[in-house]
Amino acid sequence: MAEVKPLRGLRYNTETIRDLASVITPPYDIITKEAQARYYARHPYNIIRLELGQEQPDDDTLDNVYTRAAATFSEWRLQGTLRQEAAPCYYLYQQTFSHAGQAYTRTSLLGRVRVEPWSARVVLPHENTLAKAREDRLRLLRACNANLSPIMSLYEDPQGRMRRLLNSYTATAEIRIIDEDGVEHRLHPITDAQQIALIQDFFSQRQIYIADGHHRYTTALNYLDEIRAQHSNLNPDDGVNFVLMALIDVDDPGMLVLPTHRLLSGLSPQMLDNLAHLERHFHVTRLAPSDQQTLLNNLAEAGRQQPSLLILTTDQALLLKLNAEGQKAMQASGHSDAWNELDVAIVQYLLLEQSLGISTDDITAGRYVSYTHNDQEAFQAVRSGGAQAVVMLNSTPLRQVCAVAQADDRMPQKSTYLYPKLITGLVVNPLW
Repeated sequence: MAEVKPLRGLRYNTETIRDLASVITPPYDIITKEAQARYYARHPYNIIRLELGQEQPDDDTLDNVYTRAAATFSEWRLQGTLRQEAAPCYYLYQQTFSHAGQAYTRTSLLGRVRVEPWSARVVLPHENTLAKAREDRLRLLRACNANLSPIMSLYEDPQGRMRRLLNSYTATAEIRIIDEDGVEHRLHPITDAQQIALIQDFFSQRQIYIADGHHRYTTALNYLDEIRAQHSNLNPDDGVNFVLMALIDVDDPGMLVLPTHRLLSGLSPQMLDNLAHLERHFHVTRLAPSDQQTLLNNLAEAGRQQPSLLILTTDQALLLKLNAEGQKAMQASGHSDAWNELDVAIVQYLLLEQSLGISTDDITAGRYVSYTHNDQEAFQAVRSGGAQAVVMLNSTPLRQVCAVAQADDRMPQKSTYLYPKLITGLVVNPLW
């Protein structure tokens, strides 16, 4: 099972960087060009210069975003801007935030996890990765030889052992900062030798599910293979054998999964007509025009009983519940039973592929389908004509994510959105 060890993390020196909120960023994959420029301007030591450097017109093999990140990383360490812990430790990491008027606190443990091949079934994935993103992260890892941001992962703790251990640290956080979205981040090192031993023992009996960060874990695997090819006698405790993770109880009350709605555009008249003839696979209820919240409440109530979705067009709202014929059709998907029960899988296989003829290649290429996590944005897209139709979904329960991972299957693109993202810049894991 999983080997989770403490680390001598690199952290910003708070004697020189007094406002940590000015040097942190979200993960690289959700940073827009506009946000990137904003983080560059915010502070000369913002982690953006390492995590997602700006490209220049005259970049070449000797001077590019990766070489500049490596040089900057080295400079910050030499200056003492980043300082390494004196002794290995874990970190309690909490995020306190609000969504839709409700307050949440998500608790995680930052540690370094031994990199295991997928075939070992110690670390379990639930989605595929894209070659371009893998290559980008690999080049950055080669340059900096460090994990700049943690992978979000899940574990099961039905007896609440880890929850009780971590709760003893929640009132004494060493670091408290509030980011630009109003999320509070709290960090506290765990240095007690007895507690460290208990943590290691706890995870030695468990599998880990990747929730967010498949590209970074795949990159860690590929980088380890490269180093092993160069060093036949690589020490098993060498830092390159590990990757930084934020480990979260799958039942943590602060775990918030937002649905990812599908915006449909570019549909032909025939494809649009097919949206009105879905009775073969679904019980279809035509809802009377009403306010946004009432429609979402109808969708949520239906989803508590069986897989359901809501289709909105300019002139109708259709509540779809999978019927017996639809359940039978899902068995022909070629996927696991766990995959066949996903709302997002039913949308992809029965609605997009079978009814509308939209292939997975179309989706990957960005044809016909775009996405939003924002309910209001989805409704507005239909009202404004920005989308011909919108498929509204309930959020995917994390237990379903784990079931798909256990089945060694992969979820459809854009199945989950864990809110908020982990922050980048609190702790860096050096691979030395």
